[in-house]
Amino acid sequence: MARLPVAERRRRLLVAAFTVISRSGVAGATTRAVVDEAGMKLASFHYAFASREELLAELVADVIGRTEVVLTVPPAEGESLERLLERGLLRYLDTVREAPQRERAMFELTQYSMRTPGLERLAARQYEGYRALAAVSLTEAAERTGCAWQRPLDEIAAHLVALTDGLALAWLADADDARAHRTAAFAARALAAEARPLPPESRPASPAHPAPSPHTAPATRTAPAPPDRPGEPA
Repeated sequence: MARLPVAERRRRLLVAAFTVISRSGVAGATTRAVVDEAGMKLASFHYAFASREELLAELVADVIGRTEVVLTVPPAEGESLERLLERGLLRYLDTVREAPQRERAMFELTQYSMRTPGLERLAARQYEGYRALAAVSLTEAAERTGCAWQRPLDEIAAHLVALTDGLALAWLADADDARAHRTAAFAARALAAEARPLPPESRPASPAHPAPSPHTAPATRTAPAPPDRPGEPA
């Protein structure tokens, strides 16, 4: 059978590396563990990457590049900003609960990039992306509930990102759903307190049947896309 193109080989190794890190952490993502997960021979690795460090650097960049809003929380009729934010935070918490290993891997990759000379900027860029997506979420949440933020949007967005990180890390540590729900409610109250209702004549017109928007919940992190088929042709 034909050999895999280098680009496809690299993609499969990135997917395998993320899977191994999700299971065993960055320390466990040895070259051998990654190629075993990918169903490749060890020699195949060096056709795709010069070193393990190059693989991990590209994985960090790939994960950051895939940051996107994947949560959808359409607003209910007459819903307050606080309640909309709380539902968005709880939806985000659901994604953490559904795939805790993925979330741990994301945090570990962030820590790895901050500790590794030459990769520090990747962590900063990661959080710049989170804050930009949070700003979009907050803008739309305020518009849909007839509110306006009283402080600079970038400041509120930074608060939202910090709150979602704390919410996720605390739940990963103790898996206490009740405590996490209380934290989400507190975070929503704190954020909503930074907004004020607009008078009816100042509110933007909304469609009679608004389509669900992906921007009414916090950003989340996504893993590299899995290969179409497992393993490598012989």
